[in-house]
Amino acid sequence: MTPTIPDTSRDRRIEDPTNLWIIHPAARFLLPWFIERGISANAVSLAGLALGTSAALAYTQWEMWPFSFVGSLLSVCWLVADGLDGMIARATGTASPLGRALDGLCDHGVFILIYVSLAFSIGTLEGWALAVAAGVAHMVQSNMYESERARFHRRRNAVATIARPAPSRNPLVQLYDHCWGLLDRVAARFDHALGQHRAPSELATRYAAMAVRPMRLMSLLSANVRVYAIFLACFFGNPRLFWWFELIPLNIVLILGLFQHRTVENRLTVPANSFPENKRN
Repeated sequence: MTPTIPDTSRDRRIEDPTNLWIIHPAARFLLPWFIERGISANAVSLAGLALGTSAALAYTQWEMWPFSFVGSLLSVCWLVADGLDGMIARATGTASPLGRALDGLCDHGVFILIYVSLAFSIGTLEGWALAVAAGVAHMVQSNMYESERARFHRRRNAVATIARPAPSRNPLVQLYDHCWGLLDRVAARFDHALGQHRAPSELATRYAAMAVRPMRLMSLLSANVRVYAIFLACFFGNPRLFWWFELIPLNIVLILGLFQHRTVENRLTVPANSFPENKRN
């Protein structure tokens, strides 16, 4: 078996602990096996969707704790597949706009299926209303979090220019890219300052040190936390607890995280004419 290919695309300081110690090590362990057999990242994404679908089916019987446990186990396997597809794409140089959108859509698809299965099992109008409201909140939270995380990694590497995705005629890819880039327009001031700074690496290091705190807070918006919260809510006999968790605490986390991140940017953004060398000139 070929040696495991290191993945340097993630900063360990802002990762969810279960990613660090369970999900990503499992994916890295499987990576050489999948690469040797030529299994594509898109195939793994679809396999993850199948695992998530199986988890949703198990959760239709959440009243019986063994089914909740099986649903949770299958969800964890999906998380491993969700990490593995990106590792394969980076290791083999096969990343593509379609693959990126497929990965994101599969992620959302798994949770949609689980939300629908739980709402169907409850069978009340109130349950469906909660599921839909929580699903909308989830999509906003997840998109914002992933955008902020990608922005953090780019800036940590002193890259000021936003890498625009390759254009696509696929309307789903276009919609995904549009939603992904919403915060880029809000955060453009700091990117401009980073690009104009006399020592971009120095500013990037300061930024990364200060932005770790809001990014750690926003890691509560990761899929991992939702997977465990769904299991606990079902295990204790009320899936509605998860939806309220999605609607109130996680929305508060999103607002606080965005505010803290913008505060970090504002503290580090210095007008170009305030640099000492510019004043001397």
